[in-house]
Amino acid sequence: MSELWLAWAAILGGFVGLIWSADRFVGGSAAIAKNLGVSRLVIGMTIVALGTSAPEIVVSISASLKGSGDLAVGNALGSNLANVGLVLAITALIAPMPIQRHLIVQEIPILLLVTAAAGAVLFDARISNLEGLFLLGALVPLLFYMTKNRVEHPEEEEEADIPNMGNLHATLWFMVGLCILVGSSELLVWGAQTVATAFGVSPLIIGLTVIAVGTSLPELAASVMSALKGHHEMALGNIIGSNIFNILAVMSLPGLINPPSMEAEVFMRDFAAMSGVTLLLAVAIIVDYRFRGQSHGSAPSARLGRRIGTLLLAGYVAYYYLLFN
Repeated sequence: MSELWLAWAAILGGFVGLIWSADRFVGGSAAIAKNLGVSRLVIGMTIVALGTSAPEIVVSISASLKGSGDLAVGNALGSNLANVGLVLAITALIAPMPIQRHLIVQEIPILLLVTAAAGAVLFDARISNLEGLFLLGALVPLLFYMTKNRVEHPEEEEEADIPNMGNLHATLWFMVGLCILVGSSELLVWGAQTVATAFGVSPLIIGLTVIAVGTSLPELAASVMSALKGHHEMALGNIIGSNIFNILAVMSLPGLINPPSMEAEVFMRDFAAMSGVTLLLAVAIIVDYRFRGQSHGSAPSARLGRRIGTLLLAGYVAYYYLLFN
C-alpha cells in the first residue's frame, strides 16, 4: 500500500514538474530563436506550437524506453480526446470561440488527413518502425507548409508572446526546463506503471485517462483563463495544432523506439472515439462557417458555441462510461 501511495505522489509530482518545466523549456527555446533573428510568427508556428505537446512527447519517449509503448499511444489518443471533448468543450461553454478562415482551408483538412493516417497505422493494433518513421517524417513538411502559408497570409495570425532574455539566461532556462522535463516524465511513467499493475489495468487505459488528462491540464487552464478574459481567438487553432502534433510527434515515437503490440480495442474503441469527436468538431466548424461566416476575411460572425460544446462534452463523458463498463 505504501508503494501505491508513493506511485500516486510520483504521478502528481510528475505532472507538476512537466507543466512547470515545459513552460520554461519553451520560453528558453523561443527566446534563443528570437535572439538568432527568427520571426515571432515562425517561432509561434514551430517552437511554441510543438512546445504545447512537449509533456506528451517526453512521456512517450520515457514510456517507450521502459517497454510501455501502449501507454504512450494511449497518451496521444487520450490527449486528443481530452483536448476536444474537455478543453474545447469547456471553453466553448464559457464563451463561444471565433472560427477563423485559416482553420477551414488549412488546419481542419490537415487534422482530418493526419487522423486518417493514424487509423491506418492502428488498424492492426501495432506500430512498426516504418509506420513510426512515416508519421514522424510527415511532421517536417507539414510544419514547413503551415509556417510558409501563415507567413504569406499573416492577416489572421497573432504573433507569439516571447519573453525577452539574453542568450545566457535563455540557454539556462532551456537546459533547466529540458532536464526537469525528462526527470518528471520518468517519475510520471514509473508512477503510472505501478498504479496500472496494482489495479490490474493495462498501461493503455492509464495513458488514455490519468496521463492524458494530466498532460492536457495546461491547455485547459490556458484556454479557460483566455476565455474568461475574452482573449480566445487562438484557442481553436492551438488545440487543433496540438492534436496534429500529438499524432505525428507523440504516437510515432513508440514505433521508432520499441514497437508496441496493443489491445485490439485501441482501434475499434479508442481510435474510433478520437476520430468521432474530431469529425464532429470539423463538421461543426465547417457548417457554422459556411452558414454564419463571411466569404472573405476572418469570418468574425462564425462561432463554436455552447451547443456544440455541450455535445462534445457529452461525447467525452460517454467515452469514459464505455471505457470502464
